[in-house]
Amino acid sequence: MEEKLPSGTGGFINPQKVIEQIGLKEGAKVADFGCGHGYFTIPVAKLVGKEGKVYAVDILLEALEAVRSRAQLENAPNIETVRGNLEAANGSRLPDNSVDLVLLHNVLFQTQKKLEIIKEARRTLKRGGTFVLIDWKKEVAAIGPRDGGRLSFDEARALGQEAGFVFNRVFDAGRYHFGLTFFKAQ
Repeated sequence: MEEKLPSGTGGFINPQKVIEQIGLKEGAKVADFGCGHGYFTIPVAKLVGKEGKVYAVDILLEALEAVRSRAQLENAPNIETVRGNLEAANGSRLPDNSVDLVLLHNVLFQTQKKLEIIKEARRTLKRGGTFVLIDWKKEVAAIGPRDGGRLSFDEARALGQEAGFVFNRVFDAGRYHFGLTFFKAQ
């Protein structure tokens, strides 16, 4: 029997299942890079609680407006939306060394500037912080984006390491995605 996934995720990924595996703690400051309509933003905000903070970063104004609306409906006042271009230097507009965890999901397959985005995640993370990378598996399936910019697990791990992260582990991100965690050593 196939797992029932939350609505609004395209039926491809279960945010709650991912969140349970990444070691997120109450009170954490989290940056959700490429937040889209808040599929991860809202459940992360609920988990980090009122002492925590989630920065929902996206370049699309309509995505940020959707996050603001959902945050109000779901009583998640600890979400701050930020319009940012992750492909540019300091593009998230977050301060250096300011967050405990950066979540980057379903973004890299869309860009030629993969390394720049990962470096931006590293810049914003505190020392010892966690970088969570989720993206479409390279193998083309009947669903999801065509091959284009998809990465293999090994390519994604190598990019994280090239950006200065220390690879930590693989986690289950579902049938169509890979999930990796890294940490910022210095």
